[in-house]
Amino acid sequence: MRCCSYDKSFMKPFIRRIRLLNDIIIFLTLNLTDMKRIMTFVFSITMGLTVLAQTKIPPIDKSPMDMCYYPANYPILKIQNKTTEPLLARVIYSRPQKNGRSVYGELVEYGKVWRLGANEATELELYKDAKIGTIKLKKGRYTIYAIPHPDKWTIIFNKETDIWGAFQYDEKKDILRTDIKIEKQQEPVESFSMGFEKMNAGANLVITWDDVKASIPFTF
Repeated sequence: MRCCSYDKSFMKPFIRRIRLLNDIIIFLTLNLTDMKRIMTFVFSITMGLTVLAQTKIPPIDKSPMDMCYYPANYPILKIQNKTTEPLLARVIYSRPQKNGRSVYGELVEYGKVWRLGANEATELELYKDAKIGTIKLKKGRYTIYAIPHPDKWTIIFNKETDIWGAFQYDEKKDILRTDIKIEKQQEPVESFSMGFEKMNAGANLVITWDDVKASIPFTF
């Protein structure tokens, strides 16, 4: 018995159409994925620019923050392998400018607690016990205040740190008070400055601004 036969050629157009349709679907799927990626990228960039536009970068402060070390220039000496003694003290302070003003007795009032600089109150970190005159000050972190007078300053070491100004100064948290003499200078200093000056038994923390120089003696 002879089986029926048929011509398969008539199926070829349908197969080509199915393959074409499949290619179109794949193309659309891939492009849709790419479009999603592109849209995600564009959205991320847009959001980033928006956040950047909303972020206000603060200008340089009129009284920039600075720090000094004892031994002087300790970080530079350290990376040069030139240190001859360990780090003993560091002071962080802000540097107001004179700008033609009369400082002591006017801008900085006599008889009142002063932050010893500007902005945040000046801070001292001792890495070793020290003495101020004959009074022991244990290693640690302190705020330094001053009470200026025409002929002397009272220097205050206070245990409360991270303080703005002297507006909330608390005398009950004082650790040490000492009076120091001041010197008058012929040439006024424009920027408030602090730095350690090596002495035989330790160092003086030298403070200069306008026509006044004051020194806090440290022995280690």
